[in-house]
Amino acid sequence: MEEEEYNWREVTLPSLLPVVPEPELERENGERRRGRDILIAVDHGPNSKHAFDWALAHIVRLADTIHLVHAVSSLQNQIVYEMTQTLMEKLSVEAFEVAMVKTVARIVEGDAGKAICREAEKLKPAAVVMGTRGRSIIQSVLQGSVSEFCFHNCKIATVIIVPGKEVGNETVV
Repeated sequence: MEEEEYNWREVTLPSLLPVVPEPELERENGERRRGRDILIAVDHGPNSKHAFDWALAHIVRLADTIHLVHAVSSLQNQIVYEMTQTLMEKLSVEAFEVAMVKTVARIVEGDAGKAICREAEKLKPAAVVMGTRGRSIIQSVLQGSVSEFCFHNCKIATVIIVPGKEVGNETVV
C-alpha cells in the first residue's frame, strides 16, 4: 500500500455495556489467553448486517475483539458520522448480547477498499469479514467491487466475503 494521508475518527460506543473481565479457561497454564482481533467492514446496507451476523455466529468467540470499520468519502460530514455512530452503537450492543465480545469502532476516510486494507495492515486481524453488494459477476468485473479489491490486496489477513442472504435462495426454473 502506498503511503498517503490517512484520516480516521474513533466512534464513541455506549458506556452502558458492562466491563467484563477476560475469561479464564481451563486449559490456561499461567498465562492469560489472548483473544483475536476480527475486523468487520460495515456500511448501512443489509448485506453488511448479514456479514456481521454471520461473523458473530461462525467466527467470533469469547475474548475476541471485533473492530468495526466504515469507510466514508469525507469525515467532515457530521450527518454521516452521526448515522454511522448510531449503527455502530447498535452493532456493539448486539455483539455483546450475542457473543459477549468487546467492540471497537472506527470511521476511516478514503476509498473503501484501500481504507479497509490499510486498517487490516495496521491491526493485523485474524480475519477481515465483509459482505457483498449483491452484484452479478459481470457487474463486479466492469464496475469493480470493494470485496474483490480487498480479496486481492489484503495480504495480512484472511478475507472472508459473506454472500448476501438472497444468494442460494433463487428458484431454478
